[in-house]
Amino acid sequence: MERKRWVDGDRLEANGGIVKITRIEAIPFAIPYAKTLRFASGEVTTAEHVLVRVHTDEGIVGTAEAPPRPFTYGETQQSIVAVVERLFAPEVVGRSALDRSAIHERLDRTVGNPTAKAAIDMALWDAIGRSLGVSVTELLGGWTDRLRVSHMLGFDAPGAMVEEALRIREDYGITTFKVKVGRHPFTLDVDVVRALREAFGDTVELYIDGNRGWTASESARALRAMRDLDLTLAEELCPADDVLGRRWLVRQTDIPFVADESASRPGEVTRELLDGSATAISIKTARTGFTGSQRVLHLCEGLGVEVVMGNQIDGQIGTACTVAFGAAHRHTSLRAGELSNFLDMSDDLLTEPLHITDGTLAVRPGTGLGLDIDEDKLAHYRQDR
Repeated sequence: MERKRWVDGDRLEANGGIVKITRIEAIPFAIPYAKTLRFASGEVTTAEHVLVRVHTDEGIVGTAEAPPRPFTYGETQQSIVAVVERLFAPEVVGRSALDRSAIHERLDRTVGNPTAKAAIDMALWDAIGRSLGVSVTELLGGWTDRLRVSHMLGFDAPGAMVEEALRIREDYGITTFKVKVGRHPFTLDVDVVRALREAFGDTVELYIDGNRGWTASESARALRAMRDLDLTLAEELCPADDVLGRRWLVRQTDIPFVADESASRPGEVTRELLDGSATAISIKTARTGFTGSQRVLHLCEGLGVEVVMGNQIDGQIGTACTVAFGAAHRHTSLRAGELSNFLDMSDDLLTEPLHITDGTLAVRPGTGLGLDIDEDKLAHYRQDR
């Protein structure tokens, strides 16, 4: 049966013709970081990511980025390329990009692989936006055109982390900092946060992320030691698998406790919140795309909990995706989004780089995600030729 769709309010297209998917590319590339980012669950020295492109029958190309994090989700650059090319592309090619629910059902027949699925989803939204002549932010909700930026500070000595934060504030106007903690002994992390507070006074917002590096009892001791430092969030201080310990910790914590890698899907979000193992949620488009991120966001809105737009140590492509989603909704724009990790990369793939100004990052102008890839740079950094 021929299906017809409204496209622009007064025109019908048969079978989703303007957005029929003809090909999907998964291109591995590697760009060194100028500064290694270290945290409790690992470190990143090179952005070994995958560029995902969805091609349509009218020559429109949707673009997104998949950043593998093997120490968190088990994916590697090689596994993302393989699953996209061998399993996902055959299920998607020939469909309309508008068939998002049907496409997700096909992708979800394969367990895991969150960033591979997310990149395909976001590239589909990019293609749809370009087809319709509107931005992804408008398609998703159109709340605002920019987000305040939070900068992530990786492991280092207290003086070095203060120096980095001072430079970031001076150069980019950023006044919100996410401090990586979770080292042993934890006193070093406490010293870092205290040094930051002493250097900035009450002119900046500070919150911490443990990447599951402490036990529940260590987390409780560290939070007591930092009680006077006016932290605004605490994220994944101890493992979610320590079920009783984490519930015990969250019950005595008087700041929002953020579930991140432990709550990436709606079912996990429900479990963590209703079990009392978290009181806020980190949304990362790199692992849930735009479709899955909206499901998580709407669940959080319904349950009345705060969200923060997180960072998967994304490059500029992934960061553009995060700000496109975060700016589309009121609830995700209330807090500063983690949007500055690309500053530590030595290069990137966009023809027009992102710019953080006065502590904010604007949605890219143009249709879809507004991204254009520098083909010479892609040829230089790609790993499959």
